[in-house]
Amino acid sequence: MKKEPGPEDICIHEYEDYEKYHGAVVSPIFQNTLFVQNKDNAFVEDAYVYTRINNPTLELAEKKLAALENAEKALLFSSGMAAISSGILSVLHQGDHVVCIENAYGPTRDFFEQYLQKYGISVSFVPGIDSEDFQKAMTERTKLFYLESPTTFTFHLQNLANIAKIAKKNNVVTMIDNTWATPLFQNPIQWGIDMVVHSASKYLGGHSDILGGVLAGSKERIQQIQMSERALFGGVMDPHQAWLLIRGLRTFAIRMRQHQESALKVAHFLEEHPSVTRVLYPALKSHPQHQLAQRQMQGFSSLMGIVLNGTSEDVNCFIQNLKIFQLACSWGGFESLVIPIGKGMEEERRVKLGIHQNLVRIHVGLENVDSLIDDLNQALT
Repeated sequence: MKKEPGPEDICIHEYEDYEKYHGAVVSPIFQNTLFVQNKDNAFVEDAYVYTRINNPTLELAEKKLAALENAEKALLFSSGMAAISSGILSVLHQGDHVVCIENAYGPTRDFFEQYLQKYGISVSFVPGIDSEDFQKAMTERTKLFYLESPTTFTFHLQNLANIAKIAKKNNVVTMIDNTWATPLFQNPIQWGIDMVVHSASKYLGGHSDILGGVLAGSKERIQQIQMSERALFGGVMDPHQAWLLIRGLRTFAIRMRQHQESALKVAHFLEEHPSVTRVLYPALKSHPQHQLAQRQMQGFSSLMGIVLNGTSEDVNCFIQNLKIFQLACSWGGFESLVIPIGKGMEEERRVKLGIHQNLVRIHVGLENVDSLIDDLNQALT
C-alpha cells in the first residue's frame, strides 16, 4: 500500500515534473503574462490563458499548499490582505453581518470595521475564547465567522471544532487566519473550517523577501474566488514571487521544527526570569488554553509575548539593549525580532483588547538559540 506523502515530501518533490523540464531539479519560472492558444482547440478547460487567472509557477505552489492544508484547492495572492479581503468579499453581500474575534490582525479588523461599513456590512467583535461568544453575537443576517487561532497579539485560541459546528448549524461560513500555526502545525479544515488564509510573507516564505497570501478550501469555493474576486480585483501573486515561495517551501518543515525547538527553550528561560511577569505562548503548560492547543495543533511556531515587570521606560531600555533581536513589525523569517505591542496603542483600545502596556512580542528566529537567550538575558538585566 502506497504511503501518503508527508510534509517534507510535499514541499520538496510532490507535483514536480522533472522529466517535463529536462531533469531540472528546480522548476522554471513562467514569468509571462499570456499564453498563446492552439488554433484548432483554443481555450479548452483549465488551459493557461493569462497569468491574472492562472500560471504554471503559481499552480505548482498552490498544489503544494493545498496538500499541506488538507484542502482541495489553494490560491496565491499578492499579499496576505489580498487573500483575506478576497475570501471575505466572496461570502458577504450588502446588509450582511460578521462575527469576528476581538484580537484579529489589525488591517483585517480595519477592513471589517471601517471599509465594509460603506456597503452596509456590520461586524460584532467577540473574545472568542468561549465558543458560545459566536452563538450569542449572531443575528439573522450573520453570514461569516472570522477566526485567528492563536491570535498574534494575545495568543488566545478558539475551539475550532465547536465553532465550526455552531456555524454549520446556522449556515454560516467560517474563515481562519492560520499564519501563526502554519499548515504544518494546524489544519483547520479537518476541524470543519471552510476557508484557511495565510500570510505567505511569514513562515511559508521564510526569508523575509516575498509578499504574498494564500487562501485554501473546497475546490468549488476556491475556483469561484479564482474566477471572480482574484481575477476581478487583480490581486494575484507575481510568478517570480511564487517561485521564491516554492524555494522557501523546500526548507519549510525543517525550519519550523527549528523555530519550535528554539522558541520552547526561549519561552522556558523567560518564564524563570525575574524581570518577566508573564510569557504568552500556547506551548507552555502555564498557558490557560494549553490543553486545547495540544488537542487541535500538532506543534507550535516561534511567536510569543512577554509582559515585562517594570515601567514603560524599562520596556524601552530592554529593546534598546538587544543586540541580535531587531525591532520590526513582521515575523516568520529567519531573523529574530521584537516589537512593543502595548506601547503607543490608545489606552481605551489596549484595555479593550486585553493588551498589557508592557507587552512585548518576540519572534524567535533561526540564530543559535544560546546566543538568543544570552541576548535576552543581558537586555533584561
